Amino acid sequence: MPFSALSKFFKDESGATAIEYGLIAALVSVAAIAALTGMGESLTTMFETVDTELTSAVTP
Repeated sequence: MPFSALSKFFKDESGATAIEYGLIAALVSVAAIAALTGMGESLTTMFETVDTELTSAVTP
């Protein structure tokens, strides 16, 4: 009886699936943070350029 319960425990893969989904979610999160960080720096540069151009256009 204990052997069959132990065997059933080792064959159960439901926990492994949850861990795999967790690892995938973590990887997607890291990729999203990296992409948004890079895009944020690009947007900051773009808005600073627009601000400089508008300021120089308005100032006589």
